Amino acid sequence: MKIAIAADHAGFSLKETLRDKLRANGHEVVDFGTDSNQSTDYPDYAAAVAHEVAVGHVDRGFLVCSTGVGMSIAANKVAGIRAAVAFNDEEVRLTREHNDANVLTFGAKFTGPEEASRMADLFLNTGFSGGARHQRRIAKMSELEHSAAMHAQEVQQTKS
Repeated sequence: MKIAIAADHAGFSLKETLRDKLRANGHEVVDFGTDSNQSTDYPDYAAAVAHEVAVGHVDRGFLVCSTGVGMSIAANKVAGIRAAVAFNDEEVRLTREHNDANVLTFGAKFTGPEEASRMADLFLNTGFSGGARHQRRIAKMSELEHSAAMHAQEVQQTKS
């Protein structure tokens, strides 16, 4: 599987460990940084991974920051992204089966390397269960993205 990964400074160490584990498991991993623990802005890294996933250059994405929350919020601003914060195995499984999540975020402050590796494997090996009710809900999320984009255009036009 082709995977995009990135982290801010707070997630740098966990990202490095996770990247190496994914590669050792045979995945092609595209690393979007950061390359040190120097202070950075997490939205820049979330955008890079989210855009790669959204346009289909990679199959899935992983993001790491201090809590995982900021990365998730930023990634979800990109149309077509369904990013979820990983807290436990069951949640990771359900976010794939029910929500067809395509980006998983980790909080380095709360998630250790072994736990992140286990949840990453679960995320990559769990499929979307599909079915009418789950597909209907994903379609509604896509409609929300479309409506938000249309609203933003209307606001911009009224400002002009």
